[in-house]
Amino acid sequence: MSALFRAIVPFAVPAALLFAAFALVFYSAALPPTLDGLKLYGPYIVLVLGAGLAIAFNRGRTLLALVILCGAYGAQQLWLQQGLATPTARAVYVGLTLFVPLNLAVLAVLPERGIFNRHGLWRLGAIAAQAVIVAWVASAGNPAIVDWASARFFEPLPLRAGRIPQLGIAVTAAGVMVAMVAAVVARSAISAALAGAIIAFAVAAHVPNASVTFSIFTAMAELMVTIAVLQDTFRMAFRDELTGIPSRRALNEQLAALGARYTVAMVDVDHFKKFNDTYGHDLGDQVLKMVAAHIAGVGGGGKAYRYGGEEFSVIFPGKDLDEALPHLEALREEIESYRLALRASDRPKKAKRTKRERGGWRGRNAVSVTVSIGVAERNERLATPQAVIEAADRALYRAKDKGRNRVSR
Repeated sequence: MSALFRAIVPFAVPAALLFAAFALVFYSAALPPTLDGLKLYGPYIVLVLGAGLAIAFNRGRTLLALVILCGAYGAQQLWLQQGLATPTARAVYVGLTLFVPLNLAVLAVLPERGIFNRHGLWRLGAIAAQAVIVAWVASAGNPAIVDWASARFFEPLPLRAGRIPQLGIAVTAAGVMVAMVAAVVARSAISAALAGAIIAFAVAAHVPNASVTFSIFTAMAELMVTIAVLQDTFRMAFRDELTGIPSRRALNEQLAALGARYTVAMVDVDHFKKFNDTYGHDLGDQVLKMVAAHIAGVGGGGKAYRYGGEEFSVIFPGKDLDEALPHLEALREEIESYRLALRASDRPKKAKRTKRERGGWRGRNAVSVTVSIGVAERNERLATPQAVIEAADRALYRAKDKGRNRVSR
């Protein structure tokens, strides 16, 4: 899977739901009367479903995002359906267009801290404080703040088009970019969903007095975040958090689906405990990430998994042992020749050397590791996946006994 494809995947569901929202708005008049209730109560229904999942999986960011979006819809129902003619409606509208995208973007970059703790309380308090500020501005009877926030700072199109204040457009655009970057960097489905939710809310806010449009896009924004909880839970269950490759649970499922012809390799980092004791766990984690990245790129159709600790597995579906061996040997050589920069205490603190040397790729500022590999294929004697894994594991120990840094069958 290419890096570009991995970066795009988290945005697939938000993009599909945005498309569905536009389709529903376009065809809403053709929906049967029995579904009219969904047009009005859809955001509340999705809130209940999403909140249930968020609480079940202890996802505080998701719960807060759902509360923000549903709160915005409630405000639209109470104050914006008749337009923006009154000072109260204008104040509420400006507050929504500023604070909703801002809060969703902040949630996209904040770490997950759960719900029922001081972190959740502080975050909820910050959102409540914003609501109090908007309520105070709306009730104060002084439109100066609203007028300033609604001002047109730039005249060229398209910044003077639409109802959303230019300040709100700037916050929305920045919020989308921040959430998208957070999604790519952290490979987070929730951050990607929050980016989509900001876009969906912006579309809804463009027509603040159109209840059906506002309801549909708000419900879809909530649905993005709700589905992201399931995606994130799946990733946690089937992806190794440190290396990003599939975990042992995914390996077990893959083994159950294999046919009658396959090869399994067990890969272990040589002297990893000694490496950790010498250079520290931070650099040890870098080693595991590096090794995992090389294993994930193994040729021959091999599929990489983290088996546990410093041990990895590679499955070659439809391949016999002789077909897999050249690719495993190439993998071993690649890892052996890779120079890993030292970022721990061994790195010089003062720039006494050239910049290239301080980058940590040569001399005592770089290290290399090796791996031992044991490989076995499915045959009449090794008829089950567990038997093949055990045989590959025995071959791995033979590789270590023979001096490590080799492939053994």
